[in-house]
Amino acid sequence: MSLRNERVRKELMRDISDILRKEIRGTEGVVSIVDVEVSHDNSYAKVIYSVLGSEEQIEKSKETIEKNTPKIRYEVGKRLRLRLTPELRFVYSNGLEEGSRVTNLINKISRGEI
Repeated sequence: MSLRNERVRKELMRDISDILRKEIRGTEGVVSIVDVEVSHDNSYAKVIYSVLGSEEQIEKSKETIEKNTPKIRYEVGKRLRLRLTPELRFVYSNGLEEGSRVTNLINKISRGEI
């Protein structure tokens, strides 16, 4: 990955997190941008995100993000100042949820509850 791609990747992570937190209404739970994979020409970006919350909160957040993808891309375009704003594709990952579940199990084992 080139330095330019790495810079774009980091800026996308920061900007999308900020946009989801400040501009987009309707997400529930804690939405985190886990990673962004950028194509070599910066025309495409796969945004991997996770939601920490109940099943209903996760589904509501997924729907809200899907519905607002064009708005998120527009906001990213205003901030990034690239010739071409990358096409965004959001992919849900349950990594945070799994990590939290494992931590809770470890805590229960250490307390002798299991």
